[in-house]
Amino acid sequence: MVQASSKPMLLQLPSDQNSSGRTLGKEEIALLTEAIESGTLTSTKGTFVKTLEKQFAEMLGAKYAYACASGSGAVHTAIAAIDPEPGDEIITTSITDMGALTPILYQGAIPVFADVDPKTWNVTAETIAACLSDRTKAIIVTHLFGNPCNMTEIMELANSRNIPVIEDCAQAFLATHKGQAVGTIGTIGCFSFQQGKHITTGEGGIVTTNDDAIARRMFLFINKAFGYGDPNPDHYFLALNNRMGELQGAVAVAQLSKLWGCVERRRLAAKKITQKLQGIAGIETPYHDDRNLPVYWKYCLRVDGAIVPDGAVGLAKRLKEKGIFSAPRYIQKPAFQCVVFEQQRTFGNSRWPFTLARPEAVDYTPDHFPGTFAGLEAVLVLPWNEAYTDEHIDYIANSIRESLL
Repeated sequence: MVQASSKPMLLQLPSDQNSSGRTLGKEEIALLTEAIESGTLTSTKGTFVKTLEKQFAEMLGAKYAYACASGSGAVHTAIAAIDPEPGDEIITTSITDMGALTPILYQGAIPVFADVDPKTWNVTAETIAACLSDRTKAIIVTHLFGNPCNMTEIMELANSRNIPVIEDCAQAFLATHKGQAVGTIGTIGCFSFQQGKHITTGEGGIVTTNDDAIARRMFLFINKAFGYGDPNPDHYFLALNNRMGELQGAVAVAQLSKLWGCVERRRLAAKKITQKLQGIAGIETPYHDDRNLPVYWKYCLRVDGAIVPDGAVGLAKRLKEKGIFSAPRYIQKPAFQCVVFEQQRTFGNSRWPFTLARPEAVDYTPDHFPGTFAGLEAVLVLPWNEAYTDEHIDYIANSIRESLL
């Protein structure tokens, strides 16, 4: 006689790493087929990337949008458009992807890390102000997890010093601050179409601006600094080919039509799970300023290790047993503790551009970053995408409650 297993049934959650949690389908296939049948796969001659740029700018309310090969390429394009001198400083966040940091070094500038608010994991006007110097060339703000930074105060600070602000919106498609879309508040907005973002082309990115001169620099940088359409075009400055191809452009055009629905489903699911998790000791649901409307790239909990056994790490282990693969700490260490910064591994053994840095700019003493370490210690990043149903929400919420018994 075969005994029934006592092991509880696990619910498989949709994943943004495959079709179960993505909106890819017949619309993308149709436009890909059209692109392939046209025989034109370069965006310099094709129509899909140009269509994407036009539609994206209109959707966001920006004057210009230019597609590029990746989200990292979008940040690189933005920094190149600001055109720092070697040794200039660019203030950024201590909690971000390396793809948003290495472009600073490639352009010869020094990343200066600002601390974050441990409740939102975002930089603030106060933490940015502590990093300002007479060498500050730009400020990069990252709207982490799809929750906007408090841009009113940040822009007041930046404008008082005439410092351009680059918004890293890779995780924040259609998020707003005081009703204005992120990516249109600062000087430049940067977006990513990487696999796990709200919409995807596998890799890919796009930059936005309302500034004519900045737009010209970004267009040129994406195109090897070659002046397409100029009377006597030339390669005007140092730049690479950072263009998006027509196949990615075709997918992006189809994906763009699905973005609003994707964001709304994520918001609705987040509202439902927030209600279900209220009142659990040691668990705080996502915090955002009332002026901000987040878009939930991920759904993040703050876990009190004094109440929850083994804190976020312990809760993640118990959720894994239920088939929920969350990410305690998000990143295992702040960006400035990675080898490229700690050992200044850049070009050969030169350490350049760190050789141009002020000692204060590269002082990574942990005492300077209390919010960063407190935030990473407490955060538990739950998997999230637009395909979640009420069944999935109930399963995650119930699993969290059961893991705390």
